[in-house]
Amino acid sequence: MEKTRIAFLVVALGGAGLSLSGCATEDYVDKHIAVVNQRIDGVEARVGQVEASATQANQAAQAAMTSAQQANQRLDQLTPRVDSLEQRLAAKKPRG
Repeated sequence: MEKTRIAFLVVALGGAGLSLSGCATEDYVDKHIAVVNQRIDGVEARVGQVEASATQANQAAQAAMTSAQQANQRLDQLTPRVDSLEQRLAAKKPRG
């Protein structure tokens, strides 16, 4: 009877050992989660930098568009004056 009991204990402990060896320990999981979290933090930091760069580029583009619009308005104001001067020059008789 005792041999059967010992055999049963050996089989039970062996089976338990095999079943537990397939499970990850909490420390193992924590270490791998920490690595993944570090990568996520790095990606988030990079996304923040890209967003800041994009915002700066957008602001610069808007400022350039405003300057271009102002230049176009000034040109629109000067065009009639230039046209008038050209007409006066064309209407003048050449000296000679």
